[in-house]
Amino acid sequence: MVASIIIVLVSLLLDGLLTNYLPYLVGDLSLFTPLLTVVSIFIVYPYFYKNNKLYFIFSFVSGLVYDLFYTNLLFVDGILFLIVAFLTVKMTANIQINAFNVLYETLIVIIVYEVLFAILIVVFNLVPITLSKVLYKISHTLLLNIIYTEIIYFILKSFNRKYFRKSIN
Repeated sequence: MVASIIIVLVSLLLDGLLTNYLPYLVGDLSLFTPLLTVVSIFIVYPYFYKNNKLYFIFSFVSGLVYDLFYTNLLFVDGILFLIVAFLTVKMTANIQINAFNVLYETLIVIIVYEVLFAILIVVFNLVPITLSKVLYKISHTLLLNIIYTEIIYFILKSFNRKYFRKSIN
């Protein structure tokens, strides 16, 4: 549990640092749009294996903190992080966690998060957004977040027997 809190806090800090130093608006050439906190919610699930209620609470609170620091849309990211947590539980229920599956699930989590966020922006008419802008953001979000996920995965894999209840191979 402590390790998952550390991972999410480090991800929150890295999100803030990277968004300040990397251009991420439409039209910029950067391929590094961070969503590290969303990815960290997905990657810490093995710490909560068989304790989904605590995992959902942890995800929702992490989303609220993310809202307070980065989006100022109270409860939006809390709900989106909760959806990511639910999706994570459903995806990892019947598969073994390995590098390929983590990569595949990261792609799904990022795409679902970005599409749901875009839908909420359209529903509440916050800013004008088109499908091409959403696809642009997804394509420019994947590279950095996949690299981050794989790094965290291999770090956590080294602590397999000590920290994880569900096997990571």
